[in-house]
Amino acid sequence: MTYSEKGSPPAGLGKLEREKYSALLRGTKVTLSVTEAARILGLPKKKATMFLSLLAKKGWLKRIYQGIYIPVPPEFESSNIVAEEPFVIAEKIFSPCYIGGMNAANYWDLTEQIFLTVTVMTQKPVRKHQQEIAGTKFLLHTLKPKYFFGLKKIWFNDVKVNMSDPSRTIIDMMLFPQFCGGTRFIVDVLVCYFKSKHRDVELLMSYLKQGNNGAAIKRMGFLIEKYIPEQTELINFCANHMTKGYSKLNPSLENSKLITKWNLWVPENWKDSKT
Repeated sequence: MTYSEKGSPPAGLGKLEREKYSALLRGTKVTLSVTEAARILGLPKKKATMFLSLLAKKGWLKRIYQGIYIPVPPEFESSNIVAEEPFVIAEKIFSPCYIGGMNAANYWDLTEQIFLTVTVMTQKPVRKHQQEIAGTKFLLHTLKPKYFFGLKKIWFNDVKVNMSDPSRTIIDMMLFPQFCGGTRFIVDVLVCYFKSKHRDVELLMSYLKQGNNGAAIKRMGFLIEKYIPEQTELINFCANHMTKGYSKLNPSLENSKLITKWNLWVPENWKDSKT
């Protein structure tokens, strides 16, 4: 964690409270939940909730979500803190989930851009798709369990976090382009992927089959043909698995140009594309 020196110093703790708080620090990683506190302290959940609430009021914990806190170690004099590991926070709050989209592309060196917003794919229903927690903005998208494939477990602060692997990151960009940085960014990542050590056409085709999404296949076929035409195997795969009906290159944009070969509507500024 990182800690700001601004703000009021936490209120004092009694000897027993300090002992319990130290036990919590020893037994937690980055975040602390009521369930974890009850286990560490050997308390009923209701009493653990009350104790965490007391610590938060005294400034030794910062509540970042319902039932989730960030502890402030005794050596720091402020409760105004910002967590270093937002991926861990996502894992704690939105699990089962994985980090995807722009953040995964950056992690796998498919882009040099750094993103302050964390893209989280979760099985949990969420009312607000954009949330700010502990100073970090999260972009949330709810997926069905069948889409939870092609993931790697990455360690952050001794906590395992699921992240889409490089090929699955590309598939997510075909599945959810409006949620993964926009089409121009996706093109840059796609080109970088095919120049990188991560390139795996067979795995891409396997993931496209598993995703079973006609729009994703059309987008992939169109973009590969346009920007990486030498990948004929993948282009032919997409053409042979194309579904009926029309899809949009990016649902969040106005798509007024129809690419009939791919049954794909694209923005007008793509009018030089093949028809």
